[in-house]
Amino acid sequence: MSPTLASLAYAHGGPLGTGRIRTQPEDFIVREYLGFAASGEGEHLLLTVRKRGANSKWVARQIAAHAGVRVREVGLAGLKDRHAVTEQSFTVPALKTTPESWLEFSGEGFQVIASARQRRKLRRGAHKANDFEIVVRDLEIDQSLIAERLARIASEGVPNYFGEQRFGHDDHNLTVAEQWLCHGVSPIDRDERSFALSAARSALFNAVLSERVLNGTWHRLMPGEVVNLDGSGSVFVGNLPDSQLEQRCLDLDVHPTGPLCGSGDPRITSEVLELEERVLAPWAEWRRGLEKLHVEQQRRALRLAVANLTWEYSQGALTLRFQLTRGAFATAVLREVIATTTKIDGGHE
Repeated sequence: MSPTLASLAYAHGGPLGTGRIRTQPEDFIVREYLGFAASGEGEHLLLTVRKRGANSKWVARQIAAHAGVRVREVGLAGLKDRHAVTEQSFTVPALKTTPESWLEFSGEGFQVIASARQRRKLRRGAHKANDFEIVVRDLEIDQSLIAERLARIASEGVPNYFGEQRFGHDDHNLTVAEQWLCHGVSPIDRDERSFALSAARSALFNAVLSERVLNGTWHRLMPGEVVNLDGSGSVFVGNLPDSQLEQRCLDLDVHPTGPLCGSGDPRITSEVLELEERVLAPWAEWRRGLEKLHVEQQRRALRLAVANLTWEYSQGALTLRFQLTRGAFATAVLREVIATTTKIDGGHE
């Protein structure tokens, strides 16, 4: 039995209408925000690459081949949507190349648009946020309701659900995870193993989050909470009652958290522990499987702050612009406004 994605609870009353996304790559633009500038010196080059319909890992291989290095020497902060126009950063050892020489480098679906010297190789998760510009077409919606819903999202945030992209086509990654965790059938491919474990943990997180949306605690702190500092992976135990901490939660400075299941002390107690044990009881075998594989338990914010949110409505199309912290899914924002279909099969790589 796999956790279902179709029944995840809505925080703001459900979709206001329907529309289509990704009718063309230019309708889904993602710009990676590192939060720091290139150092201007060092043994690496920091490349900004614009890509359209290209796979991040494939681009990394092209960069490695051009530089004459192994692909593992190419750094990147995160994978970006394939069916989109994206801008993201890569690092590559400088060797005998100059920043200027890389400005002439391009390939099918990608082009280097900036280059500078950098001291260190980029690591996964090194970026601070992603900026999104999304166009929803063929919109059927009461326009008068849009402003109120988006204002509420800007002030309260949205549930930080993992998007359907995490689970693969027809939930394939969850099917693989169940065969592995419950029946011991391990995928041969390394990437498939990684996708399966990630999907399993994400689905269990979504189940807990959906329950907290239903009981109205996804955006407020409960007794026994482990608290996340907005925009970071930092967490700490919240000793309630604490009026100052609760005010910080209202201000979106800190958030309640949910489980990324695995081995280790979850640190939660009291009402939070009781709720998570109850919700996750049907998937005890999944949890035991993750523990046996020594996957380290972590916590993730239940709420997602939506920064710099603006919108335009024209000729039946809605354009949304906003910034999300790294690891967050734009679909978590979209689902609280409209029910979308996509012309292009896929999402995150």
